[in-house]
Amino acid sequence: MALHLIKLCVGCDSVRDLRDWIREKLQEKKRRRLPLEHWHVTRMVPKRADELIDGGSLYWVIRGEILCRQRLRDVRPFRDGDGIGRCRLVLEPKLVLTEPRPFRAFQGWRYLEPRSAPKDLDRAAPGAAAMPESLRRELRDLGLL
Repeated sequence: MALHLIKLCVGCDSVRDLRDWIREKLQEKKRRRLPLEHWHVTRMVPKRADELIDGGSLYWVIRGEILCRQRLRDVRPFRDGDGIGRCRLVLEPKLVLTEPRPFRAFQGWRYLEPRSAPKDLDRAAPGAAAMPESLRRELRDLGLL
């Protein structure tokens, strides 16, 4: 059964920021003729990696809310140049918007059980994904989304 991760998206103020960052990283890899894989590096290696890559996603918390997710393709432990153990979370580059859900700040990542994961936005509120993010945020604050 799939298991998910949740992580703060530090340095991004919106889903658009995250999408632009992913696009820039992939363009840089293309220019350098590197494999066109998108990953996020973490310090800790998830012990439940098999469950994560069995249909799991990484849910991103942006400005205090879960707003989107990326499908997990692989979990690859490695040692950096200083010999410190790290982990590459290999992700689908496509972002899937989710129903907004408040989430407090935390460090690192956490496991997220499927029953606790927010629904994809198109399933929770059909058509809402086409709205600007600021409008979705305002509607959520008003309790309408």
